[in-house]
Amino acid sequence: MAASELYTKFARVWIPDPEEVWKSAELLKDYKPGDKVLLLQLEDGKDLEYRLDPKTKELPHLRNPDILVGENDLTALSYLHEPAVLHNLRVRFIDSKLIYTYCGIVLVAINPYEQLPIYGEDIINAYSGQNMGDMDPHIFAVAEEAYKQMARDERNQSIIVSGESGAGKTVSAKYAMRYFATVSGSASEANVEEKVLASNPIMESIGNAKTTRNDNSSRFGKYIEIGFDKRYRIIGANMRTYLLEKSRVVFQAEEERNYHIFYQLCASADLSEFKVLRLGDANNFHYTNQGGSPVIEGVDDAKEMAHTRQACTLLGISESHQMGIFRILAGILHLGNVVFMSRDSDSCTIPPKHEPLSIFCDLMGVDFEELCHWLCHRKLATATETYIKPISKLQATNARDALAKHIYAKLFNWIVDHVNQALHSAVKQHSFIGVLDIYGFETFEINSFEQFCINYANEKLQQQFNMHVFKLEQEEYMKEQIPWTLIDFYDNQPCINLIESKLGILDLLDEECKMPKGTDDTWAQKLYNTHLNKCALFEKPRLSNKAFIIQHFADKVEYQCEGFLEKNKDTVFEEQIKVLKSSKFKMLPELFQDDEKAISPTSATSSGRTPLTRTLSKPTKGRPGQTAKEHKKTVGHQFRNSLHLLMETLNATTPHYVRCIKPNDFKFPFTFDEKRAVQQLRACGVLETIRISAAGFPSRWTYQEFFSRYRVLMKQKDVLSDRKQTCKNVLEKLIVDKDKYQFGKTKIFFRAGQVAYLEKLRADKLRAACIRIQKTIRGWLLRKKYLRMRKAAITVQRYVRGHQARCYAKFLRRTKAATIIQKYWRMYVARRRYKITRTATIVLQSYLRGYLARNRYHKILREHKAVIIQKWVRGWLARTCYRRSIHAIIYLQCCFRRMMAKRELKKLKIEARSVERYKKLHIGMENKIMQLQRKVDEQNKDYKCLMEKLTNLEGIYNSETEKLRSDLERLQLSEEEAKIATGRVLSLQEEIAKLRKDLEQTQSEKKSIEEHADRYKQETEQLVSNLKEENTLLKQEKEVLNHRIVEQAKEMTETMEKKLVEETKQLELDLNDERLRYQNLLNEFSRLEERYDDLKEEMTLMVNVPKPGHKRTDSTHSSNESEYTFSSEIAETEDIPSRTEEPSEKKVPLDMSLFLKLQKRVTELEQEKQVMQDELDRKEEQVLRSKAKEEERPQIRGAELEYESLKRQELESENKKLKNELNELRKALSEKSAPEVTAPGAPAYRVLMEQLTSVSEELDVRKEEVLILRSQLVSQKEAIQPKNTMTDSTILLEDVQKMKDKGEIAQAYIGLKETNRPSAMDCHELNEDGELLLVYEGLKQANRLLESQLQSQKRSHENEAEALRGEIQSLKEENNRQQQLLAQNLQLPPEARIEASLQHEITRLTNENLDLMEQLEKQDKTVRKLKKQLKVFAKKIGELEVGQMENISPGQIIDEPIRPVNIPRKEKDFQGMLEYKKEDEQKLVKNLILELKPRGVAVNLIPGLPAYILFMCVRHADYLNDDQKVRSLLTSTINSIKKVLKKRGDDFETVSFWLSNTCRFLHCLKQYSGEEGFMKHNTSRQNEHCLTNFDLAEYRQVLSDLAIQIYQQLVRVLENILQPMIVSGMLEHETIQGVSGVKPTGLRKRTSSIADEGTYTLDSILRQLNSFHSVMCQHGMDPELIKQVVKQMFYIVGAVTLNNLLLRKDMCSWSKGMQIRYNVSQLEEWLRDKNLMNSGAKETLEPLIQAAQLLQVKKKTDDDAEAICSMCNALTTAQIVKVLNLYTPVNEFEERVSVSFIRTIQMRLRDRKDSPQLLMDAKHIFPVTFPFNPSSLALETIQIPASLGLGFISRV
Repeated sequence: MAASELYTKFARVWIPDPEEVWKSAELLKDYKPGDKVLLLQLEDGKDLEYRLDPKTKELPHLRNPDILVGENDLTALSYLHEPAVLHNLRVRFIDSKLIYTYCGIVLVAINPYEQLPIYGEDIINAYSGQNMGDMDPHIFAVAEEAYKQMARDERNQSIIVSGESGAGKTVSAKYAMRYFATVSGSASEANVEEKVLASNPIMESIGNAKTTRNDNSSRFGKYIEIGFDKRYRIIGANMRTYLLEKSRVVFQAEEERNYHIFYQLCASADLSEFKVLRLGDANNFHYTNQGGSPVIEGVDDAKEMAHTRQACTLLGISESHQMGIFRILAGILHLGNVVFMSRDSDSCTIPPKHEPLSIFCDLMGVDFEELCHWLCHRKLATATETYIKPISKLQATNARDALAKHIYAKLFNWIVDHVNQALHSAVKQHSFIGVLDIYGFETFEINSFEQFCINYANEKLQQQFNMHVFKLEQEEYMKEQIPWTLIDFYDNQPCINLIESKLGILDLLDEECKMPKGTDDTWAQKLYNTHLNKCALFEKPRLSNKAFIIQHFADKVEYQCEGFLEKNKDTVFEEQIKVLKSSKFKMLPELFQDDEKAISPTSATSSGRTPLTRTLSKPTKGRPGQTAKEHKKTVGHQFRNSLHLLMETLNATTPHYVRCIKPNDFKFPFTFDEKRAVQQLRACGVLETIRISAAGFPSRWTYQEFFSRYRVLMKQKDVLSDRKQTCKNVLEKLIVDKDKYQFGKTKIFFRAGQVAYLEKLRADKLRAACIRIQKTIRGWLLRKKYLRMRKAAITVQRYVRGHQARCYAKFLRRTKAATIIQKYWRMYVARRRYKITRTATIVLQSYLRGYLARNRYHKILREHKAVIIQKWVRGWLARTCYRRSIHAIIYLQCCFRRMMAKRELKKLKIEARSVERYKKLHIGMENKIMQLQRKVDEQNKDYKCLMEKLTNLEGIYNSETEKLRSDLERLQLSEEEAKIATGRVLSLQEEIAKLRKDLEQTQSEKKSIEEHADRYKQETEQLVSNLKEENTLLKQEKEVLNHRIVEQAKEMTETMEKKLVEETKQLELDLNDERLRYQNLLNEFSRLEERYDDLKEEMTLMVNVPKPGHKRTDSTHSSNESEYTFSSEIAETEDIPSRTEEPSEKKVPLDMSLFLKLQKRVTELEQEKQVMQDELDRKEEQVLRSKAKEEERPQIRGAELEYESLKRQELESENKKLKNELNELRKALSEKSAPEVTAPGAPAYRVLMEQLTSVSEELDVRKEEVLILRSQLVSQKEAIQPKNTMTDSTILLEDVQKMKDKGEIAQAYIGLKETNRPSAMDCHELNEDGELLLVYEGLKQANRLLESQLQSQKRSHENEAEALRGEIQSLKEENNRQQQLLAQNLQLPPEARIEASLQHEITRLTNENLDLMEQLEKQDKTVRKLKKQLKVFAKKIGELEVGQMENISPGQIIDEPIRPVNIPRKEKDFQGMLEYKKEDEQKLVKNLILELKPRGVAVNLIPGLPAYILFMCVRHADYLNDDQKVRSLLTSTINSIKKVLKKRGDDFETVSFWLSNTCRFLHCLKQYSGEEGFMKHNTSRQNEHCLTNFDLAEYRQVLSDLAIQIYQQLVRVLENILQPMIVSGMLEHETIQGVSGVKPTGLRKRTSSIADEGTYTLDSILRQLNSFHSVMCQHGMDPELIKQVVKQMFYIVGAVTLNNLLLRKDMCSWSKGMQIRYNVSQLEEWLRDKNLMNSGAKETLEPLIQAAQLLQVKKKTDDDAEAICSMCNALTTAQIVKVLNLYTPVNEFEERVSVSFIRTIQMRLRDRKDSPQLLMDAKHIFPVTFPFNPSSLALETIQIPASLGLGFISRV
């Protein structure tokens, strides 16, 4: 199809734009050949006429379909041109927040200017081992590809990172090195990776600075070679540096800074060790204040200094060397502050005692006067003489700056050398990966020598890049056997020749530097004369004679010639260097040692670093013998040589390219400037790659992918079995022009634009099919709707008509009923009206007659009351007249008496004036005063007494007043009643006297009394009603309060329950976290232990290095050995270092360091374990102390002690009985001393010896029983559970140590030891004299031991009394605490008081219940153990009595010698025990564990048979009370299981088999431990089989840890099996064929989603899950454990699938979401089939399910956003946003997610608190638990098959 045919109406094109570079438009009219104008419509709706170029007639670039926009690889675009590349990058960067994009073999990285969470270790693990095209673009993908090719192809690799300053080159290189350090080996094995990464902060501090474009700009280029050994682990590194920008040391432009290290030093000047440097603020130094920007926002220079020093220490730079570096740097700063003073125009001087120079000389250790002299003078040498010449101020300043630059450059080289030494490895380097971090193409307003060198280097790199791209294209065409046509591409060799060839720019520059009077102007003229008009790439500016222009591959650059010669020569005065070499500071002369010898490029490379610059003293004439030849090498010459060396290195490696793009100049995050981006794309060669690809066949499809994508364009008859032929036939029909495509061996190659044409045909076909489907479905829906409506209408009509008929019949019935009702109603109303009228008439008559009677009565009453009023008024008037007369008489008396008193007063005054009177009065005055004072005191006393009496009287008065008041009220009532009665009596008397006259008056009084009674009655009733109302209100308030109290109690109960549930959940979470932490520590310890064993084997066997190959060390690899060790293992681990010390010293030093580190790590883990164990013991002691406060009641304790004392008495009586029997035996021996009887071979002698042996054994048993009883007594007194006892001797020693009588203890113990001695002696020695006496003495000592135990028991009673007193004291404290709590509660408000009291009561009851339960369990356990021991004692005593009855007389002994021995054994049944000899233990372990085939056992035998056999052996050892045998068997079992798992740890069946058997063994130890909690489901027979002597709780813990390790190993095995299947089966494979089409994938092809023979599908995963489940079921694994394994498997499936989904943009589509949901439904169906839905496995898939739903839901409106936020509660915010950003339409019918919608989601989720981590932890292992699962299998029924080879075991 011709290209012009694609320019149809609605086609979209790109047109140039001065602002946006390219602008999108749409054709409004079809293009026809010959048209000069295109009618376009812009995106903003404006119409435009676009005129075509009349010469070229080139049409504008077509725009790619929307489904291709945002692709991972730019080569996947159908139209490859500049606007398509720019638009694709902008969409990915702005809309999807993706900073990486492939462009063929190039990774384009755009600096986001923001920290992104895409560089964590989880991302590294996700990219590790993946193909480059299988994951989204990332720097880690490039690093993984380089690492993989290095291992696969055995070829060195290079990663070339380039870009402008601020584009992110250094960060990209840093992340690449971090990736290698992470995936190539574990940091715990060697710290080379840490050193490689630690070199970054050092190099950044001395080589990076702030510029206007970048806050951390690298001002030098570096190439780091990371070395690997044959196992592809990092062993070292080497660094080369290029072209350090020395001018920055002495000059910085505005808003720029010097190198970071200077500002770090100034910020740390306050440190004590830096006081000698005499530094201060950076603004005080000339070399750091010129830019005016000493601080970088968000950077703390002091902290950065600490990081720099830490990195120096890690790289082996000593503290003295570090301080030396800082002295030199501080000296440079002080040197910059040196000031020169002009004496004349040709000379200058330095002020005397100039402080900056003095400080510089002190720091550098040089002479002040000498340096001061040579800073102001220089030495000139001629052919005949040498003389010293002063220099001007300007020359001196330049010389000072040159010296500072030279010192800094030498220091930079010295640091690089030491970094390389630290990174150097003694191990031979097998291969390396180089990371080149070099400056990109630069062009500024003023370009000088530095920009020239940088652009020259970029020309060389671009040439290498073009050749490599061209080579790859050629190889691809040849591999597919496509006819190769020469592609024209830009060759920049002419530009390189212009620079570096003979008479080139660099050659002319070096020649001019050799001229005595060479200047920049003369050099410019030579350039013009040589190249102007002769080379098309060289131009001269129009308005300048001191500049030149070079046409580079990226752009034209104008260079200013000023300064070229000076920078190329890099002149520094030799005399100043000599002064520095003579320094007393040892480090300073080291910097200039290389000035003594000439260094060639080859020698430079041999040391591992190419020198940047060399000191060049001013050349002198007539000195042919000068040794400083290196000074003749200019900077340009050195740079050219080092660049050639770099190109040789790169050409010898496989290159990988990373092009860093700076999106804007303002460092704004996620802001894209199209102009700046296009400039950099042109400069870095990305567009050249696109152009080369577009020139050939850029679009490439495999035949299967083409068939899958464009199957819709084929007819059924076109589809053949041969896919290749089918594609050929279809393409010949679809594309007529055969030049537009080519058929290769495995791929179809298309020209640019053909894929877009095929996509258009496919979209048209699908659109037509959709329209047809829509038409049919819509017609069917409408017809169905019409029929449904018609049927509904008929139904409605039928129901309406029936309803109307029923309503009419109802109306008729109601009408008839209403008529009858009306008749009866009217009759009732008439009768009622008559009755009402009659009643009303009678009432009116009665009221009228009453009214007339009342009027007559009122008239009589008024007349009577008037008479009474007259009587009272007349009496009052008479009394008033009398009182007035009395008052007048009294007044007259008073007036007279006043007059008489006045006369008496006048006489007294006259007498008082006389002197004699005064003297008389004065004489008695003192006495009177005294008397008055005394009188006053008496009065005061009386007053007080009176006041007290008054107070008492007042109280009495008040009480009496109250009584009187009540009496008064009562009297008033009685008075009123009396008055009424009196009036009544008077009225009656008057009635008697004047009956007729007072009749009316009596009636009126009667009326008044009745009214008063009525009023009183009403008041009483009112009062009663008020009281009732108040009572009702009070009742209501009471009910409300009661209801409120009930509600509050209910709320409090609910609150407490909720709190309890929450606390329970939190405790469960904490328990799971602690369990997970413990299991992780166990896993880590096991890994280190296994690594330690491997290293031990390597050192022992001295195994050679394995063959080369791609063998990656998994950083998460771990072993399966127990963290707990036993005594034998402890001894082994302690002896191992001493045994392996000598061979380890002979090995390589690296292995020894690894060994020491591992040993140190093991020690640390053991210490941490010990700390945790101590903490656990301390907590247990606290719990036990708290339990000890609630001991058993004294009565119960007394009963138990009495019982124990009775037992002790019984044992003493048995001892006495045994002694008597022994005496009888001695007598019998003395009486029958005939030689035939007492001879050793005689029958009587044999019987005697057998009885003596049995007595001795019985004595041992009795002693053991006594000791056991005593240990139980002591344990009961201390109120703690009995500790684990492994040996009887241990119990005896513990009991003996508690006694006080040391002599008696020693004597008793020795006697007891001697008592055991005869049982081990030879039979011939027993009859010797004195032996039997020793036995008797032993019995006596045992009795003494019993007596001592009795004394200790007495002391224990005293201790118990003391404990009871302590308990009383604690109860008192508890009482005080309760009183305090009560007082506090009384101060609280009522509601809080109720809540506090309820809370306290609940707590108290809970504690009491727990204490009672503990006491009950303790009592039950004690009773059970005592019963068990009593049974044992009774059985043994019975056996002994039987034996004694059989041995009464010697005759019987002679007649039946064998009978006493065989009787008890004949009566025994099989007890479920297995007996083996000690020497057969290794054979047992070998046959049962080491050489056992799990498959045969699982199929043919009962599940868990090895566990049952081992436990039955343990039971027999326990029955024999042989602690050594128990310990040895358990230790051998555990170690053998570890050996098996280490040998066959990658076999799922083996690991599953031993996990099942370990759990069964653990359950058996619990089930038969004798603890009640584990005996609930046992039968009586099983309870008899419980262990009797040993408590193996510690071994249960060890077995539990072993089971945890086996479980973790099982998870790793199934993870390794499932890992390759998950992505292919869950994501890539199309379970529902045809739902998702295959999109173009570009150069980097992904794994095909079409199921080939070797491709995993969902069925593969399900088959594997079935296999896992069947194996676990066959091995008899616990159902709960199977559920946990299945849950872990499903978590791995979900996590790996989701992680890949989040890192693969092509998988985030609607159709892929549908595939995932279908796959998940199949997994759920599998769970249902296996009855595992309640295992929690489905919940682990919830994040994946929600991610699939998120791909399918609508994503447009706010309601959709709300639905997404509520639906995706299992996904984090970062995951939701990532999925939305990655969502990519596969077909044109889908739409992209808008940026505004994503921002809405982010706003709604901003308050959600979840992890910022993007990926799920696929390595996470849930903490495993082993619920107790008792077995119903009886031990005595188990049969041992002969196939196990255990014939040496016998049943007991």
